[in-house]
Amino acid sequence: MDRLKIILMGSGALACPLLEGILAAERDELAAVVTQPDRAGGRGLQRQACILKTRSEQHGLPVFTPAAASEESFVARMAALNPDLIIVAAYGQFLKSNLLAVPRLGAINVHPSLLPKYRGASPIQWALANGDRETGVSVLYVTPQMDAGDLLAQEAMEIAPDDTFCHLESKLATLGARLLAGVLDNLRAGRTRGIPQDGLRATFARKLVKDDGRVDWSLPAETIRNRLRGFHPWPGAYTNLPGGSLLKIHAVLVESGPAGVLPGMVLESSPAGPLVATGVGALRLTQVQPAGKNVMSGAAFLRGHPLPAGTRLGA
Repeated sequence: MDRLKIILMGSGALACPLLEGILAAERDELAAVVTQPDRAGGRGLQRQACILKTRSEQHGLPVFTPAAASEESFVARMAALNPDLIIVAAYGQFLKSNLLAVPRLGAINVHPSLLPKYRGASPIQWALANGDRETGVSVLYVTPQMDAGDLLAQEAMEIAPDDTFCHLESKLATLGARLLAGVLDNLRAGRTRGIPQDGLRATFARKLVKDDGRVDWSLPAETIRNRLRGFHPWPGAYTNLPGGSLLKIHAVLVESGPAGVLPGMVLESSPAGPLVATGVGALRLTQVQPAGKNVMSGAAFLRGHPLPAGTRLGA
């Protein structure tokens, strides 16, 4: 087979390197790009396009933004393109059998975890939040069961101690584009063979909710730091100040702390920022954002918002 006719379905940073890789290789035809509808965001809640939509339009590609990708009229439009393959990357909608039946070679997913670990919506976030030292990318067939299809390619990657969600997502996106290129070569050559996953080893990475960002000071300091790494920029990390206003926490340092102190208690306020007790150890708040203000250093925050030792956060 000389060329594949492809529909790319995705959103955000994971899908963009796939788009650029397919176009740069000039081996296949990208018939259409499918992404999420524009959403309200930013100041004024104005409608904002997904970055994949913007990049695709810059290349002159047809872009579709259905509210429901498995709705029959949209499935008919995709069928009219007569695609060989659908490629999915962080699309954000569950694809039903009617859409999966459209492409001649089926649909494949570029998923940022070492499946069967972290099936689901937020694999990068939970790998970081759980303190994992390794993750990776899996390319697999899409089936009606979430992230359970046969594996076509997989490669591991070390998680650096200072990786955040945005850093790690970017690195995994680059790895995913490379793995996908090899899978497409195999598909064109007719030498693709899927390897079944061990479903008994499957774990799930549920979708994040706003309350995941609320700091639980009773957790160990390292665990809170890992959750901050995984949950930035959304839902982030935040806690209540005395009086009830929210303080967003952008960066911390893990330090030692005395035992027997109530979690969330300010141990000291110094030019380095407030030091707060946790379940095990303490956290130095080095970068924070009070409600209605810009991000600032912990020291700058203390100049306008004194937190004497003994003050309790999150109460």
